[in-house]
Amino acid sequence: MEPFLRKRLTFLSFFWDKIWPVAAPDDGVPGFPDPAASAEPEPPATEPCGAPAPAQLFRALYDFTARCSAELSVSRGDRLYALKAEGDYIFARRLSGPPSTGLVPITHLAKATPETLADYPWYFSSISRAQAQQLLLSPANAPGAFLIRPSESSHGDYSLSVRAQATVHHYRISTAADGLYLQKGQLFPSLQELLAYYKANWKLIRNPLLQPCVPQLPQQDEWERPRSEFALRRKLGEGYFGEVWEGLWLGSAPVAVKVIKSAYMKLADLSKEIQTLKSLRHERLIRLHAVCSTGQPVYIVTELMRKGNLQAFLGTPEGRALGLPLLLSFACQVAEGMSYLEERRIVHRDLAARNVLVGDDLACKVADFGLARLLKDDVYSPSSGSKIPVKWTAPEAASYRIYSPKSDVWSFGVLLYEVFTYGQCPYEGLSNHETLQQVTRGYRLPRPASCPAEVYTLMLECWRGSPEERPAFPALQERLSAAHRRLTPAHT
Repeated sequence: MEPFLRKRLTFLSFFWDKIWPVAAPDDGVPGFPDPAASAEPEPPATEPCGAPAPAQLFRALYDFTARCSAELSVSRGDRLYALKAEGDYIFARRLSGPPSTGLVPITHLAKATPETLADYPWYFSSISRAQAQQLLLSPANAPGAFLIRPSESSHGDYSLSVRAQATVHHYRISTAADGLYLQKGQLFPSLQELLAYYKANWKLIRNPLLQPCVPQLPQQDEWERPRSEFALRRKLGEGYFGEVWEGLWLGSAPVAVKVIKSAYMKLADLSKEIQTLKSLRHERLIRLHAVCSTGQPVYIVTELMRKGNLQAFLGTPEGRALGLPLLLSFACQVAEGMSYLEERRIVHRDLAARNVLVGDDLACKVADFGLARLLKDDVYSPSSGSKIPVKWTAPEAASYRIYSPKSDVWSFGVLLYEVFTYGQCPYEGLSNHETLQQVTRGYRLPRPASCPAEVYTLMLECWRGSPEERPAFPALQERLSAAHRRLTPAHT
């Protein structure tokens, strides 16, 4: 009846539009979606939620598994609405995934910016009409799947693409000065509200909107992030591997960003080394947050330790004011981190106070473990002069490039010397060549004035000429911890 009346009595088109409202298809020509779709069940109306205030919106930086009923499990990337702060936790409601509330450690969260269209699962920012049709008709999607995309034929407008059985219907969402509309006379301030209306009143377009389209995209490494998420703010330093910057992740989370020097690095091996970094998790190792390894420069993003590296910190007025118990605490913490690396058969190759980072709570974390393996052979070798850190390197590694946990133990002995001299450079006044020559002849660094005799004994054991005779890191950790326990009560 409707097509017949429209065709025969065209002069009453305004009246027919009032009776049978029609959405404008994506190509701008009035038409009718598949009538068979109207037989599908009407989905329940949904009430659009108001967006939380920016200061109360958080994003999960990494996974957290609830340990009791009061806590809330979250996955990396989840958005949460903070209801209240409770000490080191935030009581939050999860906005992505199944709605739920609970406590989440604040260390796992970063303040998030208000949602953009890209945050919604139904918005596809760079997809064509043909691609939308292919996606919606894929096995992962069922009738009622939908998405919104920028319109190809009308710049500034959008298109709503909906699957109805074996076909896909496209509807133009036009942009007006005071809102958006799919049908004239029905104006909405946002796409979210427009969708909420047509989910509840789907018969107006004769296609239920049941679930957002499931993207058929290749699985992406969860650690890999686009460089655009990181803003470099302040250069913190520069080393063999690249520059280190203080930055912001997603505009709010403070991070440290190591920008790798591609001229010095074997980038072909970098992805394998990054896989190793991802597998290491210990409180005495710097935490990896993300990597940007596609293209150049390569970013390695870690937690930010605000007091900087241990060598520089010990030379500050705050560092020089520290007493023996705290110096021993630093040594214990580094030994603990290195014990974990030794257990995992990871050789650091560049252990030194400059590669240990210090947090606001004076917690120490080992950094840059394994990166020296990626330096090109002509850079990280004795013939390169200043590039190899000879003064921290075991003789067998400096002369023959034989690296092992025992060569790391030698470096740890030099680190102990740095700690108890408040960051003084070892073998001061000697060149790298002179240092290697003297060490090979049996010379060892003298005992620092502030160093207990039992700790200096450990240093000398670390510097034994035969690698097999040097202690293992768990033994060093145990002996340093015992010395720290004996000393601490007398200074409390």
